[in-house]
Amino acid sequence: MTSLESLHYAMGELAYCMARIDGVVQKEERQKFFDIVKAELDAHHGDFDISKIIFQIMEKDKMSAETTYEWAMKEIKLNSHYLSPELKQSYITIMEKIAEAYPPVTPEESNILERFKKDIEPLHGDPIFYEKKELI
Repeated sequence: MTSLESLHYAMGELAYCMARIDGVVQKEERQKFFDIVKAELDAHHGDFDISKIIFQIMEKDKMSAETTYEWAMKEIKLNSHYLSPELKQSYITIMEKIAEAYPPVTPEESNILERFKKDIEPLHGDPIFYEKKELI
């Protein structure tokens, strides 16, 4: 898996974590999740079919939200050299839209969203890496 794919995979796990933080992910929520991720990343960053795979794996693993969050942020930090400002904003937008997908936004969703924004804020990619990817 490339660094950029690892970033997307980790983001998919964070999005899954957000979607299920307030309970079991229902069929309608799953479809809305795919639509949100696809719309945001297809417009700016290409295909994101990995989101379906993430849901299948995560549902079988039954990892806690905290474990999922910590693992995903570790991957994002590890591969942050590819984290362009646009991609970073896309990730924040995805998390916001998933939190707001089924009102009301719960305190757990608010907490994880604020934590994500705080944790991703100091990360700055290296233009040598992410601009090179955009030229390909």
